[in-house]
Amino acid sequence: MKRFIEENNQKVYDVIIIGGGITGASVAYEAASRGFSVALLEKNDFSAATSAATSKLIHGGLRYLANFEFGLVRESLKERRILENIAPNLVYPIPFIIPLYNTGARSKWIIEPGMIIYDLLSYDKGFTWDDSKKIPWHKYISRKKVQELESVVKPDGMTGAILYSDCTSIIPERLTLAFIKSAVKLGAEVANYAKVVDFLRSNGTVEGVVVQDLLLDQTSNVRGKLIINCGGPWADLILDVATGKQNSQNIRRSEGIHLITRPLVNHHCVGMLSPSGRHFNIIPWRGHSLIGTTDREYIGDPDAYEITREKVEEFLVEVNGALNEKDQIAYSDVLFTYGGLRPLVEDQTKEVYKSSRKYEIYDNEKDGLKGLITVEGGKYTTSRSLAENVVRMAVKKFGMGSYKSITAKKYLAGSEIKSINSFIGSAIFENEDFSEITIDYLARVYGTEFTQVLKIARNQPEYAAPINADGEILAQVVFAIRNEMARTLTDILLRRTGIGTLGHPGEEVLQKVTEIAAKELDWDKTRMDQEWKTANKALNVPQ
Repeated sequence: MKRFIEENNQKVYDVIIIGGGITGASVAYEAASRGFSVALLEKNDFSAATSAATSKLIHGGLRYLANFEFGLVRESLKERRILENIAPNLVYPIPFIIPLYNTGARSKWIIEPGMIIYDLLSYDKGFTWDDSKKIPWHKYISRKKVQELESVVKPDGMTGAILYSDCTSIIPERLTLAFIKSAVKLGAEVANYAKVVDFLRSNGTVEGVVVQDLLLDQTSNVRGKLIINCGGPWADLILDVATGKQNSQNIRRSEGIHLITRPLVNHHCVGMLSPSGRHFNIIPWRGHSLIGTTDREYIGDPDAYEITREKVEEFLVEVNGALNEKDQIAYSDVLFTYGGLRPLVEDQTKEVYKSSRKYEIYDNEKDGLKGLITVEGGKYTTSRSLAENVVRMAVKKFGMGSYKSITAKKYLAGSEIKSINSFIGSAIFENEDFSEITIDYLARVYGTEFTQVLKIARNQPEYAAPINADGEILAQVVFAIRNEMARTLTDILLRRTGIGTLGHPGEEVLQKVTEIAAKELDWDKTRMDQEWKTANKALNVPQ
């Protein structure tokens, strides 16, 4: 992939997309698949904000049934199956345990009917391209069985549990990247670190954007027939730029924090309930536990958002209140924290925890901005179907492109795998010069592109040795820079690889990654020091 804004072209695109998270990536792919010429602009790195701040789940939204949002749950469950199909190396079924109690919202008489509805709404979950992706129906398990499977659950008052399955995305940042790569494969042009600073207007029509290249410090115009604002928590600020007015439209923002700790659960995601009634999950992930998420309204500049020690400590109080005494988590046990902001549409409930994850698509012509569409709200799981609806509006409004969507029926780029188990088995058998752990990890994370990573490692053996328990290798750093538009240390550590997503990888590994990046990207000492400082801040738990 290449940053198209580094080249001086005078193209007029059918569609310009602002925002390179999962929504923008999905819209870019959907539009390109319909025959549109597409340009995508992201002011930071792809999947650097909301799309990276997930619980790594692809799910139907069981708790939305409490709001009677059957349509949203059905859409989510359908898209869960589609993502299993089109991204088989990145999306997998995962078993959930919901402990039951005699009274309250966790009573069997409340949960069981909800699970029946959930199963019925996912009636097509068996129609997967890969048999290993089929999801079973829920079942009841005894109190004793719960304790055998996951002892983290408090036995006091527990009567048993519901065992069911949803899905996990093992590395959401690369799932977003797969959508972007799929769009590029169909002709879309993309650029990260490309900030929209103004709009090109003529007689009430938006005809393009003014883009600042944050890496080369230069400004250029990008022209297009239709602009789609997929800015997520920044969508209202983008509208302010378009209208020239502050607070032209407000988006509510919900803050979500996640913690990485030592392993607390075995193989099940456990749905916990804090003493204050807040739900959170403990999820097994890469030999650790992922705990999330908080869900509170965030007021302020989204660019100023950061995780603080105080916020982490507040969350730990909630978490520890639900854990057994032997499983209590000290602040020093937290290996890594990450968080982000989710956009919520304005008419949702007063308390953001109870808010829906529905989405809205606005035609801004009514605001005097013909040629601009804004997307608000939504959730990771439904991004593909959201994109389908956005592009359907564009086709209808502007008479461009095809009416038929094909994105639910084709593998994403790098995910052209009929049987993930056979693929992994063959990969291990055919690459005996690498450890099984390394090949298993690379084949899942990179799909059919994993052989390109191995080629780098074979050509430069110093990049072939495993650097962590997952078997990751330094050749991934080179691949990220040469093939995936990684331009900073944090791009490499947090969004192209998993080297930094379990916390600080250690000074030695960080030094090696920095030196490789400096060599590939021609950084001087000043730039290396700056990147090192930024990466350390991102990787360390707030103190």
